[in-house]
Amino acid sequence: MDGNGFGGGGFHRHGQGPLTPKQLRILIGCILFVAVSAATLFLLNPIAMVGAGERGVKVTLGKVARHSYGEGVHLITPFVSHMRTMDVRTQRITAETQVYTRDIQHARIAYAVNYNLDPMDAFRMYQEIGTNYQDKIIVPAIEGAAKDVIGKWNAQDLVANREVATQEILEKLRDNLGGKYIVVSGFQIVAMAYSAAFEKAIESKVTAEQEALKAKNRTAQIEEEARQLVLSAQAEAESMSIRAKALQENPSLIVYEAAKKWNGKLPKYFSSGELPLLLRLGNGK
Repeated sequence: MDGNGFGGGGFHRHGQGPLTPKQLRILIGCILFVAVSAATLFLLNPIAMVGAGERGVKVTLGKVARHSYGEGVHLITPFVSHMRTMDVRTQRITAETQVYTRDIQHARIAYAVNYNLDPMDAFRMYQEIGTNYQDKIIVPAIEGAAKDVIGKWNAQDLVANREVATQEILEKLRDNLGGKYIVVSGFQIVAMAYSAAFEKAIESKVTAEQEALKAKNRTAQIEEEARQLVLSAQAEAESMSIRAKALQENPSLIVYEAAKKWNGKLPKYFSSGELPLLLRLGNGK
């Protein structure tokens, strides 16, 4: 027998003789029991783990527990209960849908929606809808809200009021999904496209409106220039009338006006008896 109590003849107790067959069977039985118990515990797995950003839903014999389980480790009864996990983090849907405007114009919109499952109501969602709630309730609600809101707008008005329509769709989604345990945090119309023919018609209309505006501005400019000319002519006429009246009442002003315009030179030739104006006026003739 070596120092560990094991000899070539079998198991030995320390300092004593070898185990009897009965003792050996008991020892082997204990070892097997512990091993089987450990294996059974491992296979049955009575521990359920709920990860970060999740909520657990405990189902016992087909019955859903009336509350959601938070993150961490939870005990369950093997073969009787199991734990389903539901993601409650913010998720994003990006997709496209086809809609019609009020004036029956076909449009394709690409959208993005941010949402999350209400953590407190995870068990209710699982019980009433299941885990595939995105396809069952969220996507149909988005497309329904988009069709309802866009259907209220004419196509050209919708282009100019895209942000208003986006906000209306967001509010409608919050109202429709709030009672179904979904919290909608954002909605965007990423892109919006009409038929090629309609887009060309819009472009032509915009061009025509711009040309009409330019013509209107030019007309206003011409009218203003004409008005200024009329005012200038009226002012000139009034000025001449005032000056004529002043000359009639004061003849000496004629001399003054002539002197202002005279270059200081007398004509070399003039008819007999005809004197320059300044000389005639100066002589009182």
